[in-house]
Amino acid sequence: MFKIFPYVFLFLLSCTNGYAATRIGTWNIEHLSERPTKDFQAIAKVAKNVDFLAVQELMNEEALGALAKELTQQTGHKWSSMASHAVGRSSYKEMYGFIWKDDAVAYEDGAVTYLDRKDTFEREPYSARFKSLTDNSYFVVATVHILYGKSQADRASEIVALSNYWTWLKETYPGNNQIMLMGDFNTPPTSPAWDNLDSSAKPLVLNGASTLSTTDGKFANLYDNIFVSKDSTIKVNTVQVFNYPKYLGLSHAEGRSSVSDHAPIFLNADLGGGSKGIAANTPNRTTTKATQNKVQQEKTATKVAIIGNRKTLVYHRPDCPSYDAVSEKNRVAFDSESDALNQHYRLAGNCKKA
Repeated sequence: MFKIFPYVFLFLLSCTNGYAATRIGTWNIEHLSERPTKDFQAIAKVAKNVDFLAVQELMNEEALGALAKELTQQTGHKWSSMASHAVGRSSYKEMYGFIWKDDAVAYEDGAVTYLDRKDTFEREPYSARFKSLTDNSYFVVATVHILYGKSQADRASEIVALSNYWTWLKETYPGNNQIMLMGDFNTPPTSPAWDNLDSSAKPLVLNGASTLSTTDGKFANLYDNIFVSKDSTIKVNTVQVFNYPKYLGLSHAEGRSSVSDHAPIFLNADLGGGSKGIAANTPNRTTTKATQNKVQQEKTATKVAIIGNRKTLVYHRPDCPSYDAVSEKNRVAFDSESDALNQHYRLAGNCKKA
């Protein structure tokens, strides 16, 4: 479990100690789409406090373009954006988005949706590599929106799987230790589910809360965060949960109705290094989709040895009575029992002990 470290939360972000700082944010902008009730002017007024923003709960690419246009108008600087394809197992799907100020940040390469071979994630994470134009350093941003589900158990399997995803990020973007995993994790950083990732990465926000309660000035849960490698060269100047209702002069009810039920996380940091590293060995989106289809076909054609239930975190061997009873939407395949155990799954109670 992550240890609690003190962080100073500042209302305004600024460059400190002479470092060439880059301002980075992550924000679940609750069902971001172009509709009359969504206040793009207010959203842009908040978003312009950073140079780069990762967006969760994006409903269509047009909305991200509209936000970039509004940011360009408000700041007098051009903003660019890019979005993932829609992800989700059911008819309900979301996209991820990145948006940045062109004279501060540039897209480099490696934009890709994670190839989730075990089909653990409801919404597979999205990542890309960028360059900070303030200090010529390269950084990788990965973003995810973890399934909320009906209980903490529904979220735990995805949180546990982030350890493997972190390893994948390091292999996919070699030569970069400025990797940041950010988004809406629907899980506080003190949860035991984070134990696997604890050896490699650390959360930057450990105090406070990021979801808006119905009471003005009160926040409920610390679900949003930014994780960085424990050996990262990133120098954190300030990090904060940005109290956007106070900043905009809105009640929480007004904010939840026209902006979001989440507050953004804003980071001011010297990314350092200045090293480009090795080019990311990521496939493009078309290749990724084709590979996903191939993997799915292979999984359908071959009956695997171990079946897990992502909802209950229970696994079944072929000799278990409930082996074929796990519903398709909750089914996850493992190569071995040890693989299932490493993902914090436990043997089903009706299975014979080996």
